[in-house]
Amino acid sequence: MQRPISAFLSTTLAWVTGAGLMTIPFTAINADDTTEEPLEPWQQAEKTEVWEPVPPVVDAPAGGVPSDAVVLFDGSDLSAWEAEEGGPVPWQHEGEAMTVKRGAGGIRTRQAFCDVQLHLEWRTPVDIEGMDGQDRGNSGVFLQERYEIQVLDSHDNPTYPNGQAASVYKQHIPLVNASRPPGEWQSYDILYTAPRFDESGALESPAYVTVLHNDVLVQHHVELQGTTEWIGEPDYEEAHGCAPIFLQDHDAAVSYRNIWVREL
Repeated sequence: MQRPISAFLSTTLAWVTGAGLMTIPFTAINADDTTEEPLEPWQQAEKTEVWEPVPPVVDAPAGGVPSDAVVLFDGSDLSAWEAEEGGPVPWQHEGEAMTVKRGAGGIRTRQAFCDVQLHLEWRTPVDIEGMDGQDRGNSGVFLQERYEIQVLDSHDNPTYPNGQAASVYKQHIPLVNASRPPGEWQSYDILYTAPRFDESGALESPAYVTVLHNDVLVQHHVELQGTTEWIGEPDYEEAHGCAPIFLQDHDAAVSYRNIWVREL
């Protein structure tokens, strides 16, 4: 009959020395006994602590620009921008603001961007006599030159909701209308994830955008169906990479200031 291992362990151990064979008593060990000493709370907590990677330090002054942001316009100059067809910016620059020169065309950043956190402030004209709907303070912020967040005077100004201020133009209606009266500065804070394409040019994942209008959430991680079209359905017509941020001239003297972006 075979003896269990616990029986061997509960007897003695043989030890060979220079003086001959000697035995040493050995305390029995139960093979089924896996009991451990209970851990202290701090030891239990340590098991779920992750120490790497350590996030880099970013200076974030109140009301200011994060230290890791790319400043696109702070009122000092227009060096980060060019005309939509290239060349000097045709818009008016006065003090802290730059203003659309009606009929001169839009402007775009010299640098290309993909995933970003974008902050900008904008103001529509006070003179609104005889103007309503899409004719009042119309402009737009285009991500990758293709995907528009609408800029419009939507204060007491009915229009189609998927074309009002803070809409993803013709795709997503804002959750609320947080518009201020014409002549007052307003802000957009935009979190944007660019679309991805595979090596064949097929869409792997669509673009997503979150928008805060005057610090109010108005677009919550919505999926873009493609380019924002005035006529026709949206579509990811072609594969593309990073591209400039574009500000639209839509025949209204809309002003912009305090524009910065963080690459994500």
